[in-house]
Amino acid sequence: MKTKNLINLAAILIAVIGFSTTGCKKDKTTDTTTTTTDNSSLQQLSKDDNQLENASNEALDDVNSFASRGASKSILSLPCNVTITDSTSTVDSTKITLTFNGNNCANTKYRTGQIEYSKKISEHWKDAGTSINVKFINYKVTKISTGKSITINGTKKFQNVSGGLIIDLGTTATSVVHKVTGNIQVTFDDNTTRTWSIARQRTYTGTFPSQLVLTVDGFGTADGYNNLVSWGTNRNGELFYAQITQSVVRKQVCGFDPASGILIYQIPSTGKKATITFGYDDNNQVITGNDCPTRYKLDWELNGNSGTIYIQL
Repeated sequence: MKTKNLINLAAILIAVIGFSTTGCKKDKTTDTTTTTTDNSSLQQLSKDDNQLENASNEALDDVNSFASRGASKSILSLPCNVTITDSTSTVDSTKITLTFNGNNCANTKYRTGQIEYSKKISEHWKDAGTSINVKFINYKVTKISTGKSITINGTKKFQNVSGGLIIDLGTTATSVVHKVTGNIQVTFDDNTTRTWSIARQRTYTGTFPSQLVLTVDGFGTADGYNNLVSWGTNRNGELFYAQITQSVVRKQVCGFDPASGILIYQIPSTGKKATITFGYDDNNQVITGNDCPTRYKLDWELNGNSGTIYIQL
């Protein structure tokens, strides 16, 4: 009888262990390599970059809304929980301060801090070549679904390259091209920091106000690298370079999450490289049709080792 009981107990333990192992496979990242090489900094860099761009894009869209308001105040969708202060900083320029204190209109982010933008009084944002100087002052963005936050400080130059306004897309305009350059510092919620330079081209197509498509390219050069969209020091203190080799496309109907495109990260001091391919679903398959992305693929290389990881957006 004792032997039979031991056999039954062993069977139960095997079943429990098997069930536990199955449950552990439901991670948000999938790594196809069997090596023990540490690629965590590459994963973190890609996550930080995506978080930063989402926060930055929304802020620049808010600035664009206010810069465009003189053309058509009645149809602009202005940001929620924002206080506006107009002031003339010099005899030939104007400055507007946006003070954030609450959720965005989609209730996906909680924002505090300020953004100041200024331009020459004689220039109009709709005209090609017009530039706006944007200053981030303790601009903190917290993603409500995760509780993770970043705080941005620094300056950017926002230029209307093509002329025209986003509010005219689908009617009198087919595309609007902006360029963004600058230097910012980001503080993460673990108090680590990152400094980076930006050279981002943003091309808007589609139809305003709800069917916009944003295509992002890099045009920066530094230390022998080109097509750079950003470069600087990550939260681990490593110098990195981020190159867009295939335009990154973000659709408004998908919350401007990256639906396609290729981005390459280089960390030369440690020989690390990661190729990010956007546009995957929860099953690690390329999205098709009108599907929205939920993951991206990270192919990493380090010290002769390599692997593939799928990471949740």
